Amino acid sequence: MRSKIVSRRRKLRKQPKMQHMKASGAAALPKIVVPRAAKKRRRRNQRRYRLPTEAIKKLVTSARWLSLALLSVCIWAFVMVGQDESFYLTSIPVTGNKTISSSDVVSKSGLAGIHIFGADPNDAAAQIKQIPGVISATVVLEWPNKVDIQIAEDSPIALWEQNGKSYWINENGLLIQSRSESADLLVIKAEVGEPVEEQAYVAQEVLVGALKLRNLRPNIDRLYFKPGIGLSYQDGRGWRAYFGSGPDMEQKLVVYETIVEDLLSRAVTPAYISVRNQAKPYYMANGN
Repeated sequence: MRSKIVSRRRKLRKQPKMQHMKASGAAALPKIVVPRAAKKRRRRNQRRYRLPTEAIKKLVTSARWLSLALLSVCIWAFVMVGQDESFYLTSIPVTGNKTISSSDVVSKSGLAGIHIFGADPNDAAAQIKQIPGVISATVVLEWPNKVDIQIAEDSPIALWEQNGKSYWINENGLLIQSRSESADLLVIKAEVGEPVEEQAYVAQEVLVGALKLRNLRPNIDRLYFKPGIGLSYQDGRGWRAYFGSGPDMEQKLVVYETIVEDLLSRAVTPAYISVRNQAKPYYMANGN
């Protein structure tokens, strides 16, 4: 028994002494494993938190809302422009007019005082062309409130008098209400009592004959016209001369002057001379 105790002591003596070490750092903790259920619950909570922000982003950046925002801006801009007086047409210059007043042109255009967005230059030009004597009209709009109107007037070639009123005759024979005095124009007085109808024309053979007579006899400043008889003029020597109509006025004048020379040589004063038919001229002497 004693021997066993001695041997045990010997063994204990042979064991190395325990050494105490001071810890210089924290020991590594074991890795914590999160259960799958906890991970899913965490992701679900994160989605719930992020959902409002993502929804707002999608709502703001959607095409429908962008279009609505753009429409709102456009409506606001139109309202502001519509209320601004600087976009209304108040000063409208007119060029090219000679006898037609600028106020008549502007009034007919319908542009005075309207907003530039409501102005239609093509329609305005069409309205201006309806003015008698206007053969062309151009209307140009410029931002923000400028408009230019340019017209071209039809030039009269003769003056027509009928039933106490005067009308211009253009090269096509159309009768236009005269707007000013035209001292140099040949006057053709119609010896009829009826008023002139709207859009009335002078027959081309009458107009051609009148201009031909004026060209051959520049001293003729007034002719007379009667349906069925044609053109005539009052000779300064005291009688009426009838020439009819048509372009053959040169031959008729030759016949006329021949008859006048013959009558004057015989001291005969005619009441009238007619060369409407140059092949069959005739006259009536005073006192017959």
